[in-house]
Amino acid sequence: MIIKILGSGCKKCIALGENAKTAAAAAGIDAEFVKVTDIAEIAAAGVMHTPALMVDGKLVSSGRVLSPEDIGKLL
Repeated sequence: MIIKILGSGCKKCIALGENAKTAAAAAGIDAEFVKVTDIAEIAAAGVMHTPALMVDGKLVSSGRVLSPEDIGKLL
């Protein structure tokens, strides 16, 4: 599983990444985490608001920091 965190690297982006790692560990999922900070790549993914979360190429959240529990439901 590939989990991408899209954003500029701000505090919210970092929090979303940490919550995603926590959720994957709690679910026992072996995931590769990728940070995407390139604005062109973020826009190409259809993201209008950061931070955003993609799971295996599918945009599942944009513009908010999900809790580990919410991310777990999406995994």
